[in-house]
Amino acid sequence: MLKLPVRLPKGLGLVGLSLFFVVAGLNHFVNPHFYVQIMPPYLPAHLELVYLSGVLEILGGVAVLVPGIRTTAGLGLVLLLVAIFPANLHMALNPDLFPGVSPAALYVRLPFQALFIAWAYWATRPDTAASDASAAAA
Repeated sequence: MLKLPVRLPKGLGLVGLSLFFVVAGLNHFVNPHFYVQIMPPYLPAHLELVYLSGVLEILGGVAVLVPGIRTTAGLGLVLLLVAIFPANLHMALNPDLFPGVSPAALYVRLPFQALFIAWAYWATRPDTAASDASAAAA
């Protein structure tokens, strides 16, 4: 059963996180060519890794809505975001490979990875209001 955090901002943040990752994951299957082209050349099996990361994003996006595994799913998304950072860095360091994107935009997007990591971590931590209420009732 879906049980959202008690506090509205955290509940909205969690639902937004879920939608973000499910949509992003689905996009790996709708537009795999984009993701294949941003893969660093030192990684093998580009298409397979694109599909794997898409599946993991979808699973993580759904799993954060399941209270019993929410925290674990959030940590999984944090690890996934760390794992895909080399693709973002590859784009920034090789702007000539991506002529449709300004080099400045390629660098500006790098800090967003840290924001996504913070979002995944924050939204999937246990809700302190619910914990405080249970402790007070006991």
